[in-house]
Amino acid sequence: MPIRSNIIIFAICFIIVAPGVMADPGLIYGKIYTTDDEVLEGFIRWDKNEVAWDDILDGDKELDREVRERSRYRSSDYDDDDDEEITIFGVTIYKSGKSRYNINWSDNAQSGIRFGHIKTLIPDGDDEVLLVLKSGNKVVLENGSGDIGSDNREILIDTEDEGIIELYWDDIEKIEFEKTPARDTRFGNRLFGTVVADRGDDYTGFICWDMDEAFDLDILDGSEDSRKRKVKFEKIESIERQSSNSAIIMLKGGKKMRMKGTNDIDDGNRGIVISDQSLGRLVVDWDDFDYVEFKKAPEGPSYDDFDGGKILKGKVLTEDGEEFKGEIKWDDDEEFTWEFLNGESDDVEFAIEFGQIKSIEKDSHNGAEVVLKDGRKFRLRDSNDIDSDNKGIIIKSNNNETVVDWQDFERLEFE
Repeated sequence: MPIRSNIIIFAICFIIVAPGVMADPGLIYGKIYTTDDEVLEGFIRWDKNEVAWDDILDGDKELDREVRERSRYRSSDYDDDDDEEITIFGVTIYKSGKSRYNINWSDNAQSGIRFGHIKTLIPDGDDEVLLVLKSGNKVVLENGSGDIGSDNREILIDTEDEGIIELYWDDIEKIEFEKTPARDTRFGNRLFGTVVADRGDDYTGFICWDMDEAFDLDILDGSEDSRKRKVKFEKIESIERQSSNSAIIMLKGGKKMRMKGTNDIDDGNRGIVISDQSLGRLVVDWDDFDYVEFKKAPEGPSYDDFDGGKILKGKVLTEDGEEFKGEIKWDDDEEFTWEFLNGESDDVEFAIEFGQIKSIEKDSHNGAEVVLKDGRKFRLRDSNDIDSDNKGIIIKSNNNETVVDWQDFERLEFE
């Protein structure tokens, strides 16, 4: 057969087959090695609410001794003679020192990392985990609001042959993460949509409801009048908060229901989480939530979209006009692109991946404007990352280390 004919036949076959080829769903996938010597391979659902590569494994990172000593030294740098006190009947009820610092002396710092950066996860005891990243770096995290340790609610793995298997922290010897195959999972499709906060700001991304329901096959619980209802999210078009203990549920078929009676749709709701690939994570509390409209989910980021992180580099400018370039350690503990800048804006909690940030500029004693690489801007506050409790911006260059304190800091521009 002529070569030209073979090419035509191949092209026709490709056209016929291609529509049936599934896209990478972007869900967490890997091999779980159990403590009883089983090896299970499949889609992984972590602590109920982490299901995809862009979801965050939360934990605490231990600060090295140099950071702890530096914080203790700098936090004592003030003049006792300048203190102001209010005393009633010999009891001091107010004391305001002239300290330039109000440093948290904890040995740990809040941390977290997207699952896509992790190559291997190895539990170490009841509340600690060793992570081997794609970059080759190793990170130890502990605790983590249930993500790490015996408080983890469950680890589910959807295997191709055996279905969904339920495991717990003590069952895990190690996990080796792998690129997600293009096949269906019994968990369903990720929830996606636009969340509107009560101040009018809207945020679009993958959604985890009540820090629990992340797939369209998950259930929204509640009561309509005196009847208990269990509604799959795949049937829901929108949810609107009506009060502190009720919501209006609009179904795709056009029916509207007023539901109440569970933490899915009252102020016991643990938060509506929005995962944004170009930002990180946002959390909207029930009392600050107004409305969500669910939409067809796009492809999520694949395992190959994550590199394990790189060292932060940039240029720091001070209020006195000084300029320092080099490797950056923010708040004396965040030094890699996979780490997160935390803060709030209009009562919405932000965790912004440093690798997505273009610049940070102090705009007050207790806040900063953060500009993302995609051009979006947010003014953040209420976090030691961006207020006077910041432990310092460290710049390393040519074996020299410079510490710029928050009160002297003006702007950081990342490379």
